[in-house]
Amino acid sequence: MLRIGQGYDLHRLAPGEALVLGGVELQSDLGTVAHSDGDVLLHALCDALLGAVALGDIGRHFPDSDPAYRGISSRELLVRVVELVQSTGFEVINVDATIVAEAPKLAPHVDTMCKHIASDCGLSVGAVNVKATTQEGVGSEGRGEAISAQAVVLVESR
Repeated sequence: MLRIGQGYDLHRLAPGEALVLGGVELQSDLGTVAHSDGDVLLHALCDALLGAVALGDIGRHFPDSDPAYRGISSRELLVRVVELVQSTGFEVINVDATIVAEAPKLAPHVDTMCKHIASDCGLSVGAVNVKATTQEGVGSEGRGEAISAQAVVLVESR
């Protein structure tokens, strides 16, 4: 049996915060305001994976009201989510994701993001795709007030 999951995440941007995407800490004047490391790409991916196996969302499993998750690496959350997916009898087949941000330029970092995701999901790099786009100055992402990501995954029962 095949299942598809879809995820979305958005975080406000502010000075003095770190910007982490796909497990890569980027140089930027603005970073995400978040309880964890604020990695919108991995948060969207976690939601997609959880959705594919009908396990709710990232907030249900790792609530921002729990101090245990304060500043936690989203790569660690992703590994835990993959374990949850596997515990339901499913395996991750592939990942496709899009980051929406006006800055910084993400193309130089996409390969590393794909490698991190592949490693954390137990996939080959060829089964992971990450894209980046802008909002052409429109909306909160376009004005540089926020960053968002969308992810789609395919899982298959063992």
